[in-house]
Amino acid sequence: MNLNYLDKLSKSFGSTPKMPVLFLGHGSPMNAIEENEFVEGFRKLSTELPIPKAILCISAHWETNGTMVTAMENPPTIHDFSGFPQELFDVEYPAPGHPLLAYATKEILSSTTVDLDHAWGLDHGAWSVIKHLYPNANIPVVQLSIDRRKDAEYHHKLAKQLSVLRERGVLIIGSGNMVHNLRKVAWDKINEEYAYDWAQEASTKMKSFVLSNDYKNLINYRNQGEAYDMAIPTPEHYLPLLYTMGLFQKKDEIELFNDKAVAGSLTMTSVKIY
Repeated sequence: MNLNYLDKLSKSFGSTPKMPVLFLGHGSPMNAIEENEFVEGFRKLSTELPIPKAILCISAHWETNGTMVTAMENPPTIHDFSGFPQELFDVEYPAPGHPLLAYATKEILSSTTVDLDHAWGLDHGAWSVIKHLYPNANIPVVQLSIDRRKDAEYHHKLAKQLSVLRERGVLIIGSGNMVHNLRKVAWDKINEEYAYDWAQEASTKMKSFVLSNDYKNLINYRNQGEAYDMAIPTPEHYLPLLYTMGLFQKKDEIELFNDKAVAGSLTMTSVKIY
């Protein structure tokens, strides 16, 4: 593989520490503008991180046929939701893009075809949480899409190819929710810490797999029983976790934070690998 763009990226960024990897439970878009314990958790996290040269985000809210990476200079803020207050639609997160990182990502992911995208931008799975880490929008952000046609093992293996970016100052973030079943939300407990029995069972099992880096069982999530099936009715909010876990390296440590359930069928559990 000719890493021409990766070489250029390395020269552009210079010497950097090995970056952590994150999975952020993003929850409701309202977390972008509300003050709550999860927002506090994101802000505390930002004080623990080395300042990245750029961010590569895999969001649950960008599914495509094939793999795409945003390659524009100035990605727009996408308000990909409805039924929320105008205040939320007024939020802009004007972080720059990073075309060189996009080209390097395309080059690194040589096992598949990666198309450069100039139309997407930053969806709320990205900006609603990144804005709490870097409120000045001064860190470039690139998004990598989730190929909806591929299985969990494919995504985990694809993530491993991105590991070289950790040595180039790139903070890689998966954004989704481990337990995410909107059809079962307890709307009367939308702002309360509360989990259905099946959600608690699935969450406990997932966290055990994460903390032990049991990637085989994380990949084989459809063989984990009824509670898991209820927790992951569709895979898009779960797959970003597999990207994060796919970047685990020997001697890395794994830490959970924002580890709470809300509204019965959602968990905000987030992961830091460092």
